[in-house]
Amino acid sequence: MTDHHAGNEAYYVPHDSKLPVWLALGLIMFMYGFGSSLNANADGSDASTFLTWAGFGVIGVTLYVWFSTVIKENHAGLASAQLKRSYVWGMGWFIFSEVMFFAAFFGALYYVRNFAVPWLGGEGEKGMAGQYLWPSFSPEWATGTNPSEYRPGPAETMAAPALGSSWLSYLPFWNTAILLFSSFTIHWAHTGLKAGKRAMLTGWLAFTVLLGIIFLFLQVEEYIHAYEALGLTLESGIYGSTFFILTGFHGFHVTLGTFMLAMCLVRVLRGHFSPEDHFGFEACSWYWHFVDVVWMGLFIFVYIF
Repeated sequence: MTDHHAGNEAYYVPHDSKLPVWLALGLIMFMYGFGSSLNANADGSDASTFLTWAGFGVIGVTLYVWFSTVIKENHAGLASAQLKRSYVWGMGWFIFSEVMFFAAFFGALYYVRNFAVPWLGGEGEKGMAGQYLWPSFSPEWATGTNPSEYRPGPAETMAAPALGSSWLSYLPFWNTAILLFSSFTIHWAHTGLKAGKRAMLTGWLAFTVLLGIIFLFLQVEEYIHAYEALGLTLESGIYGSTFFILTGFHGFHVTLGTFMLAMCLVRVLRGHFSPEDHFGFEACSWYWHFVDVVWMGLFIFVYIF
């Protein structure tokens, strides 16, 4: 096999591939099946569940084959400097799109808390409609009286707990500490890679993956605590909706980032990456830092203010 540090001067154009078609098919199957399962088919059929998992399987196999092909091409010396720059720009634009994704949800949270809820409570000129539509509505954020008796507000918010609360109430704090520390561990792993210290790279990368798994475990515990002890569900008004959408999508991104780092760990154990050629690892590191920054915004605006 050709040395993977070498690269073609000409821009490499891959051969014809059906992988994009398979990926599109898998996404269609997954989204249609998942959407159908949420609507609970009246006939009780489990076809939607099968379609969801089948689509997920097609996506997983397609991405595995696709990424394996790209890795083999890079190790064969087919990736030119221009192609590698396109990878950098592609990852940069992907992270930018994710920033805009979360910016939309943070914007929705800001609008609801500072405009929609006060208007429904009768505040200001636009609040007149709230006085006539729902005169009993209480505009206090999160625990206010909901206009619908079928969707009551939560008994308690997920705000920072008072001293003496159970350890479960401190889960957001522990998760914040875990993600902040994981930013350092992935940085130390990157430092070890650039210095050619494989043991340092492997150890800190494995520890970062472990921290990601612990974060997800604690978030599941937090959701159970919110449902059972606080009465906070997706149906508990706008607070429940915004809370679970923001933290749930972030949890999905942590899951994705943890999986990406785990695959990097597998590659490291197989001898992949070098101080001169390791953008696959670097891209995952960028993504992980992005996930950390988003969580800091969530912790401040969802749990504290």
